[in-house]
Amino acid sequence: VQLQACGGGLVQAGGSLRLSCAASGRTFSIYYMGWFRQAPGKERQFVAAIRWSGGTFYADSVKGRFTISRDNAENTVYLQMNTLKPEDTAVYYCAVATTTRTSRYYDENEYGYWGQGTQVTVSS
Repeated sequence: VQLQACGGGLVQAGGSLRLSCAASGRTFSIYYMGWFRQAPGKERQFVAAIRWSGGTFYADSVKGRFTISRDNAENTVYLQMNTLKPEDTAVYYCAVATTTRTSRYYDENEYGYWGQGTQVTVSS
């Protein structure tokens, strides 16, 4: 599976951005597609995930502000980020998990395919 992420940028606090991640290749094997982020000097952390068969999951820190969705026809996942905060500043990565029946959507070790990352910077 190949992943192409885009949509990052610079935005003021309170603003919005939408990230997208297009999957190609063996997309039939996707179980989850997720977004993770890594801020400077910090470990990569889970942001949101969508299960290909249905269901969305969010980190507590973004619940109510971020929405993950999917375009079935395009095998593309979007992350709509609203009410952005400076602490949302990070490099955002999309990733694919192909392990079926796993419930560990939040665990980066479950994801075997990663996009290149896109920078999101939120100014105060």
